Amino acid sequence: MRPVTLSKRLRTAAHMVTAGNVVCDVGCDHGFVPIYLVQQGISPRVLAMDLREGPLRAAREHVAVYGLESRIETRLSDGLHNYEKGEADTLVCAGMGGGLMMRILAKDREKTASFRELVLQPQSEIEKFRRFLREGGYPVLDEEILEEDGKFYQVIRAAGGRNTDGHAQARMEDAPAATGGCTGVTDEELYKLEDRYGPVLLRKKTPVFSSFLEREASVYEEILANLREQGLTDEKRRARYAQVELLLADNRQVQRRFT
Repeated sequence: MRPVTLSKRLRTAAHMVTAGNVVCDVGCDHGFVPIYLVQQGISPRVLAMDLREGPLRAAREHVAVYGLESRIETRLSDGLHNYEKGEADTLVCAGMGGGLMMRILAKDREKTASFRELVLQPQSEIEKFRRFLREGGYPVLDEEILEEDGKFYQVIRAAGGRNTDGHAQARMEDAPAATGGCTGVTDEELYKLEDRYGPVLLRKKTPVFSSFLEREASVYEEILANLREQGLTDEKRRARYAQVELLLADNRQVQRRFT
């Protein structure tokens, strides 16, 4: 049977999984990521979970079509509610809003922290999501940014924060020093830039990342031009102008220092 194909976004997430790890895919939808992980030899077993019975039924049918019932288990679950610590090494959570993803990870914090790694692809609130990981003790180990169908997507691989017995792991040494050695930037400013743009993406300096920065700057410049055209007599409009000016300044600083 022909191997399953994934979008570039989901394929990137799948290949961030450490080879040989058992995977728990939360929000598995129709089950194509779990099937891909097994077909490609990335994971020996996958637990595919979803809150909705409809998509989970479809996932179960697809798994059966590919003859992978012995290696992919489907399970109805609200986030990690029906997951037991130690069942998997890697948590995959892709294609949902950052706010929802944060709620899932925070609701069952001990379960989240029991994974060796987290492969995450938030669709929104990415700066807030990175801050959530940093403050929660889940250091970012790797990141990718890609463009697909005119949109930019970011995929994050973070370390699990605790062992299964609940004691904190010393995992920060695994995380690359993404922006180390940068002069003229305070720790607070650096955290802000890393949360907004990604500590590893700043270090990698890929062409896609540069394109993302250029497009972001164009959007900010257009917003500022529109606000000037409307006039800055309104206090709310002036506040918005100042906010976007700061965002553009951060963008230009990153383009100047990290690309």
